[in-house]
Amino acid sequence: MLGTEYKVLPAPNKGLKGRGVKGAEARFAHALETLMNEMAAEGWHYLRSDMLPHEERHGLRSTQTTYRSVLVFRRDTPLEEDMPDAHMSDKAASVLPPEPVLTRAQADKGKDAEGSNPASTTEADEPETPAPEGETSPERPG
Repeated sequence: MLGTEYKVLPAPNKGLKGRGVKGAEARFAHALETLMNEMAAEGWHYLRSDMLPHEERHGLRSTQTTYRSVLVFRRDTPLEEDMPDAHMSDKAASVLPPEPVLTRAQADKGKDAEGSNPASTTEADEPETPAPEGETSPERPG
């Protein structure tokens, strides 16, 4: 299912110079054409232009109504529920294991060894757990 999105932009007030464009009307048309082509490149379709009233302050206490020309564009966008990848990425991110946390000694040890990755941990990097009283822990070959 598709959703609809709209974008409203002010119409250009001034013309735009261009190669082979002469005269005020041609410059104005060139400005409109440039704006419409930029919007089309982003997937927007020109829908219509409107002239709408806009109330502005005029002096300290009075207001004045002016009219603004705007261009209305439309774009169809897929709804979130139709995008399975978006939901899968959220679920996949919640299933991924957390990054390993290194102690300062482990990080320093990784920096000293050439060619080793300090972010990866090995059995030798893991801290030894103390043995219960009366038992001795076997030494690891190093």
